[in-house]
Parts: sequence; structure tokens; C-alpha cells
Amino acid sequence: MPRQVPLEKIRNIGVMAHIDAGKTTTTERILYYTGITHRLGEVHEGTATMDYMVQEQERGITITSAATTCFWRDIRINIIDTPGHVDFTAEVERSLRVLDGAVAVFDAVAGVQPQSEAVWRQADKYGV
Repeated sequence: MPRQVPLEKIRNIGVMAHIDAGKTTTTERILYYTGITHRLGEVHEGTATMDYMVQEQERGITITSAATTCFWRDIRINIIDTPGHVDFTAEVERSLRVLDGAVAVFDAVAGVQPQSEAVWRQADKYGV
């Protein structure tokens, strides 16, 4: 029987940023530290759980948004890992429609990039 979770205990959280900022890496760490996975997936090795398409594994980038679930304390968190490449901005916008909140990831070396600002504006548009 499926696990029944009251609606007030469910959060839809997106992870968004510019390309190569570390969105998928951040998501992989969340999955590992919440006990969903038993090893850390790495984008550069093609072992990231969230990058399941062959093209994503070969190119080392997220092409389509991917969703997974983890639990923290008594909250069910649905995580949506979004693409960062400007060519896949529509994927980010589709994801924003269902989010309660978002984690913005910034590359400490590269800083704020044009795509960082674009996804931030998209999030504002949908009240995320």
C-alpha cells in the first residue's frame, strides 16, 4: 500500500541555476544524505541518478527536468532538478508551475551568470 502523506507535509522544491553551477551535484548529495541512495552519483562520471538519459550522461549536462522524492524528518520533499543550459529554459519554466520553493545554486568561481538571472526572473514570474 502506498505511503499516505498529508498535503501539509509535502514540499515541491526545485534546484535551479546556470549551466555547470552544481545543481545535479547538489541534488545527488541530498539524495545520499537523506538515505535514498547509498553512493554519491557524479555528473562527470555519468553516474548521477538524476541524469538518467544517455545524452545527459555523455554530455555531462541536464537536458530534461527530473523529479525524485526524499524524506527529511516528517516532510516529504519532491525535488525537481532542472537544466541550466539556456537552450532548455522551457524545461525550467514548466517545472516552476508546481514548485513551493527553489534552491538557487551559484558557482563560487564564475559568480552570477546571465542564465542565473534568467531563471531567477522566471521564478519571480511564478511566485517561487
